[in-house]
Amino acid sequence: MAIRRPLLALVLACLLTTGLLSAPAHAEREGRHTVGFDRYSLTIDGQRVYLWSGEFHYWRLPSPALWRDVLEKMKAAGFNAVSIYFDWGYHSPRRGVYDFTGVRDVDRLLDIADQVGLYVIARPGPYINAETDSGGFPGWLTTLKGKARSTDPAYLAAANEWLGEIDRILARHQVTDGRGPVLLYQVENELYSVKQSEEESRAYLSALEKKVRSDGITVPFTGANDARFTSGTGAVDMEGYTVYPQSFDCAEPGQWKPVPSDYGQYRAGLPDTPVNFAEFQGGAFDEWGGAGHENCRTLTGPDFERVFEEANLAAGATIQNFYMTYGGTNWGWLATDFDYTSYDYGAAIDEARRLTPKYTEQKLLGYLVQSVAPLRTTDPLTTAPPDDGAIRMDARVDPNTGTRFYVVRHADSTSTADDRTHLALDLGAAGRYPTVPSAPGTALTLAGRDSKLLVAAYRFGGQELVYSTSELMTQGTFAQPSGTGKRDIAVLYGRHGEDGETVLRYASKPKVTVLSGSVRSSWDAGRHDLRLDYEHDGLARVLVHGGTRDLLLLIGDDQAAGTFWRADTSAGPVLARGPYLVRGASVSGHGAEVALTGDTDRAGPLEVFAPQGARSVRWNGRPVRMTPTSSGSLGGQLAGPRPVSLPALTNWKYRYETPEAQPGFDDSAWPAADHTTTDNPYWDKTAPVLYPDDYGFHHGDVWYRGHFTATGGQTGITLSATVTDHGAYAVWLNGHYLGSGGDGNKNFAFPASALRPGADNVVSVLAENMGHDQDRAADDSYREPRGLTGAAITGSSATIKWRIQGNQGGENPADRVRGPYNNGGLYGERAGWSLPGRQDAGWPTVSLPHAEPTPGVGWYRTTFRLNVPKGQDAPIGLKIDDDAARHYRALIFVNGWQAGRYINDVGPQHVFQVPAGILRTDGENTVAIAAWGLDGSGGLGDVSLVREGDYAGPVSSSR
Repeated sequence: MAIRRPLLALVLACLLTTGLLSAPAHAEREGRHTVGFDRYSLTIDGQRVYLWSGEFHYWRLPSPALWRDVLEKMKAAGFNAVSIYFDWGYHSPRRGVYDFTGVRDVDRLLDIADQVGLYVIARPGPYINAETDSGGFPGWLTTLKGKARSTDPAYLAAANEWLGEIDRILARHQVTDGRGPVLLYQVENELYSVKQSEEESRAYLSALEKKVRSDGITVPFTGANDARFTSGTGAVDMEGYTVYPQSFDCAEPGQWKPVPSDYGQYRAGLPDTPVNFAEFQGGAFDEWGGAGHENCRTLTGPDFERVFEEANLAAGATIQNFYMTYGGTNWGWLATDFDYTSYDYGAAIDEARRLTPKYTEQKLLGYLVQSVAPLRTTDPLTTAPPDDGAIRMDARVDPNTGTRFYVVRHADSTSTADDRTHLALDLGAAGRYPTVPSAPGTALTLAGRDSKLLVAAYRFGGQELVYSTSELMTQGTFAQPSGTGKRDIAVLYGRHGEDGETVLRYASKPKVTVLSGSVRSSWDAGRHDLRLDYEHDGLARVLVHGGTRDLLLLIGDDQAAGTFWRADTSAGPVLARGPYLVRGASVSGHGAEVALTGDTDRAGPLEVFAPQGARSVRWNGRPVRMTPTSSGSLGGQLAGPRPVSLPALTNWKYRYETPEAQPGFDDSAWPAADHTTTDNPYWDKTAPVLYPDDYGFHHGDVWYRGHFTATGGQTGITLSATVTDHGAYAVWLNGHYLGSGGDGNKNFAFPASALRPGADNVVSVLAENMGHDQDRAADDSYREPRGLTGAAITGSSATIKWRIQGNQGGENPADRVRGPYNNGGLYGERAGWSLPGRQDAGWPTVSLPHAEPTPGVGWYRTTFRLNVPKGQDAPIGLKIDDDAARHYRALIFVNGWQAGRYINDVGPQHVFQVPAGILRTDGENTVAIAAWGLDGSGGLGDVSLVREGDYAGPVSSSR
């Protein structure tokens, strides 16, 4: 019998206490924590938690030193959790072999998350989707006899092998054991809209859950299955939704889809557990030939975030995970077939790790959900509609405190109209307010595609907020300027130029001092209400002296509010304003000193509000000269980064390769492609089997050489191939180029002069595997073959004997550090031309752009030196510019790491990020580019380095 979901966390806690459910042996009992939940929210040790989470994939950032940078940036924006897919294929080049070292060091990743202060939602699959090759399945799984994502014994044995390996690590880092940040564990992924029965899916989930529990995982199970498995066999503890309301058409970023009219559906699907958006749209993927990720960032920009994420709050959601918050890079051959190298995703933090306006918007909301506890327990509240019928207002109330939350937006959320309206608020014990705002000549302005989350009847610190038509960013208790006593500070904000009205309640008339800006105040003695009226314009500062504690209101427009940073310390919150980024804070000397860490992108001001009577401030360990301000804060100046110059890329060495196309090339050491059967479900009985996967070559380019004895009657060869959209293969006969092809069947005529009657003839084929399909529908689509699928000589029945060669070593890759996705089977890759060193000694020098009229592959190599100052982070990319009329594709290697795949006539990507750690920013670097021309227009265009930011801070590129 399945345990009822609301009770399961309690049962788990009891099992742990009684020892019936074992935890890892090294767990200290006194350090354990209880993770629970009810219909409202998660709880940790009985304390309610609003989970504000972002998705991050360590395997898309192959520089462990930078994992901390991204996670700290998430924490600084108010995120308290990170969701992480663990990619099975990334860790397992062949069956029984697993690598968790170097760029795959998951222990290190989880330690960093713990140190930064982020909970982890672990999502190890086995299937993850994620626009990655095979949806995260390892290449060797393609040859497995047995259907994936099912209870097939062969598949389950393989999946259990992976789970046993990754669970061993995850179990060491569980919140329930007091050993780390792992808070939730997602079993499988998006097991809906699949081509199998629900009964089969449930049995499959149940089998995985039993395995995971036996591995020592004790945290609650969560799901991303659109609330499909809430009870019965295979049910998870907390189901969730996967919601991408704008879809993925980045070519039309101005075309919006509406907010669902009935957000009650989300509560109806999860009646007993928190409303959980396990994946909510944080951007969009792009495809080869697409519009580019900046368009995706516009499609899902700050206005989208405000409207849709606040709508989630209106639905009562207390778990929101945004996919992606940092997208990263599909380096090597990580991507599925339709995706290109950049996985920027239009996310809040871009591929170069820069903060975008989307980040600022999520910071505004992130600070709110962390500082306003009543948001964690709300019920729907019926309320009067606004006086403008074009405007919709949804309301929720915390039954414990009476705090109200009003989400105001257009009824047609796609509307671009600007409207003005008034609200009628019934605040229960706080009273009725029939016209809000109430000041003559003012109104609540709602711009097109905007939303406002208004807080009312809210008590914080020593204050009672009746209502505000400004949005609340954060609030906290800080030191009085004198250093003795406390005061409250709240940050409010709104759109520039719009009216704002804030009403506070006091027992007697308070004293109001406007420190800066234009703010009007009035006192209603009957209600005991202080009303403040203003326009949002820059930053206004208002000090209210009254009640039990002074209140400093910082009222800004969006831009001003975005300059604030909050960091919580053991002594209380620290509020800072000015720098590009504040990563964290600590207070020492009984509150006398505040130490901040962060980044500057230019010289500028720093303002600090401290929880105690701070007299000094350190920035990244260095003292900053500070002086008191009229707001009771400390003010000073910070230095910016030093200039960084990048060298031009010159002195290119070039060599044409493609020896495999020549008849005299020795392929005797290559595996014979002579299998007569295969377990692949796509096999059409054609023999021999030519699928690269069946010979252990799962990623990148593959060479075939087919030998036959010519009789003189052969007129050509018909090849069948699956290379997917924008994939390609090229064909030679005895060194004579016959042309190129794509998906499907194509006949290549043999020139009579190229045949060698009575002798060995060689058909050479270079095929590019653009990546395997995913397995979203659980139909084994990830096993669809890549490369050649059939071949037949025309004009005779001559038999072809094939040999095949992919990456050096196949499932035993020669380069174990970079791993199975880094290299394919080009001659230069197998010969080490992608690596640093003297491989290009004796090669001729060429200038770019360079033309290569002979179809095939040519290699371009150069070196350059960087000297980025220590203590600076300067993201750098490599850019290729060329005329799109030239038909070539290229693999870009930097210091041996495949940093990008480029198709000149397809695009859209021209700039390829190279993270510090791969890039030596304080020494010599080697660039090697393999350019494959499909006709006489090959070669390589201009190549240059691009600086994509420059920041002074604790993350140094010089590592």
